[in-house]
Amino acid sequence: MGTFLSKAIIDFGIAFGVVLGGSLLGGIASVIALQSPAETMKHIADHIKIWAIVVAVGGTIDPLRVIESNFWVGNLSPVFKQLMFILVSFLGAHLGTELIQWMCRTRG
Repeated sequence: MGTFLSKAIIDFGIAFGVVLGGSLLGGIASVIALQSPAETMKHIADHIKIWAIVVAVGGTIDPLRVIESNFWVGNLSPVFKQLMFILVSFLGAHLGTELIQWMCRTRG
């Protein structure tokens, strides 16, 4: 269980970091390009989320192969683990997106 939990925490951190880092650096670049950093950061955070998940789980093909090959033979433990890694990565990417949305909110 220690290995599973360690990888899950790392996947969460990677997905969170990809969204946060990409959005923040995109915001800095938008200042240089004389565009609105808040709008750019929100746009990037929304559109980079899926790629953050892909980066965190290590690509799209290998996890899907693990799911497919183990599911058909009835070995559901690796299938469950891969699905949990994808879910945890999604949570990290979503939290990063929500943080960027919160940071870029306008006060009204």
